[in-house]
Amino acid sequence: QVRLVESGGGLVQAGGSLRLSCTASGSISSITRMGWYRQAPGRQRELVADITRGGSSNYADSVKGRFTISRDNAKGTVYVQMNSLKPEDTAVYYCNAVLGWSNYWGPGTQVSVSS
Repeated sequence: QVRLVESGGGLVQAGGSLRLSCTASGSISSITRMGWYRQAPGRQRELVADITRGGSSNYADSVKGRFTISRDNAKGTVYVQMNSLKPEDTAVYYCNAVLGWSNYWGPGTQVSVSS
């Protein structure tokens, strides 16, 4: 079992930056993949970026070159540095952790980008 808590969301102007953090508690040594997803109103939840325990990362095309994901395995944390934010990045951002066949989700944090 893992519990995830996100922080770092907020309101920012277009072109600005935010850093989201997610801290896991519980069986953190068993977590394989961690990542960030987002869901805008009226849209499906989509992958933003994820990262394996070994540090291999994967990004959505829409955020490549602007977002950077990182992870601290010992602390059970995952971060995403978001630069050059656009209004279309506005969404609730969710932290995700994978243990075996199970997916765990945080409650989400709102990111709003004004034009």
